[in-house]
Amino acid sequence: MQLHLTQADHQLVSAAVAEAEAQTSGEIVTIVARRSDSYHDVGYSWAVGATFTLLALAAAFPGWLRDLLSALLLDWEHELPDWELLTGLLGLSLLTFLGVRYALAIMPLRMRLTPRATRARRVRRRAILLFRTAAEARTHGRTGVLIYLSLDEHRAEIVADRAINEKVAPEAWGEAMGALIDAIRQDRAGEGLAAAVRQVGVVLAAHFPRADDDINELPDRLIEL
Repeated sequence: MQLHLTQADHQLVSAAVAEAEAQTSGEIVTIVARRSDSYHDVGYSWAVGATFTLLALAAAFPGWLRDLLSALLLDWEHELPDWELLTGLLGLSLLTFLGVRYALAIMPLRMRLTPRATRARRVRRRAILLFRTAAEARTHGRTGVLIYLSLDEHRAEIVADRAINEKVAPEAWGEAMGALIDAIRQDRAGEGLAAAVRQVGVVLAAHFPRADDDINELPDRLIEL
């Protein structure tokens, strides 16, 4: 299932951010990306693994390799000399590596074969990077929260700055994350983001209520990379 956002989703989330920020001096940033990483190294890792598996099989069952190369060379009557055997093994290794590598150029397949822990780490890393550039560096009071959704990985992160983390326990974001994840599973990413924004707004309003002289430091709109 490939998640996507419509213009109506953008309007829904942007309205939720404006509504939440009306009750707090904190800033809420919402960012959506198609994916957090290209995972090219995953494709190369699988290709290298498949190549080494071929070499291990050739070492364990040399007769099988000779029979296979004899069939490919249409030579069933004579035993292959060593140079032909090694050259054939080199060729099969190259074909295996390139075949797996180009098969994993198909992004849905590459994403499916990427370990869950790897996806989680890279989504988290991207979320922190975006928070530092899009929220933390642009707020004077260090009261920014980023809600980040990576569509292809079906993963979300909530990142808050130091001032908020000193007052709010990580468990406080549980309801926001739960609402977002539940909506993602039902392909309602826009509604999930809006629900998460409202929950984050409640937490921020409790610790950072809005004052009369507060200014809106960051745009309320949903950012889609």
